[in-house]
Amino acid sequence: MPPTRPQNHQPLLVGLPGSLQKLLEEHCQRSGESAEHVIHSALAAYLGHDRHTIFQVSTSGALVKGVYDGCVKVGELRRHGDFGLGTFDSLDGEGIMLDGEIWQARSDGTVTHPPDDALVPFWVATHFVADATSKGSKVTGWAGLVREIDALRSGENISFAIRVRGNFRRVKYRTACKAKPGESLVEATSHQAEFTAEDVLGTLVGFWTPTYARTINVPGYHLHLLSDDRKRAGHVLDIEADHVEIALASENHLSLALPETASFLKADLTGDPVADLARAEGDHD
Repeated sequence: MPPTRPQNHQPLLVGLPGSLQKLLEEHCQRSGESAEHVIHSALAAYLGHDRHTIFQVSTSGALVKGVYDGCVKVGELRRHGDFGLGTFDSLDGEGIMLDGEIWQARSDGTVTHPPDDALVPFWVATHFVADATSKGSKVTGWAGLVREIDALRSGENISFAIRVRGNFRRVKYRTACKAKPGESLVEATSHQAEFTAEDVLGTLVGFWTPTYARTINVPGYHLHLLSDDRKRAGHVLDIEADHVEIALASENHLSLALPETASFLKADLTGDPVADLARAEGDHD
């Protein structure tokens, strides 16, 4: 399925000098970014659009307790970012936002565009503008990828958005199955669908969150896969690649939208969700 322009994006016809067009094409070839994404980022920077800001729907603590009632529409998410991840109403699969497009990966292995009126119970989004990049790294497993990204992070006390381009020799990923009412996150993910694919050209989309923010967002690394052919997507468990290109964006502002659903208002969110998050997110190989 070819990528389509999100419904709230308007076409803009702009003439570029030949030299600028060449630079744009060379950048896109090196980075794997689309020309549309580069132009969006450049305009956002020039016009003073919010950068280094995470927009988040609900919290990791609420997700652990089984608060999966959708509360924000997919169409609304695009007002707050062009990059991110999350899940859908009733934990119906994994969500990926890349270059302003939103994709839904379900447990049957399908990857589709959700409608703009689809609801999400949890989402993390930002306008991605890289602050640090690394190219040409070989990755042998999840721990190897973590080491490569750790080397780029500038600190332990702010969040980072992470974009990884690569031809993945092997990638293991999962998609959550739609949860039954009352199921905790650990229970709901105990029967998740897992997949292993080889020779996948694609992008990893995700975030690194400090440990102290564990009741707000998933602590540590949280990455979702989206293949270039848009046929494979999900929560990354393990990965191998001969060559990856990594881009990091530092995020030092947080805009948190808390649900007003009955399930959220009545949930007991006083506990530490770290152990349950680790179980639910899956032990990385």
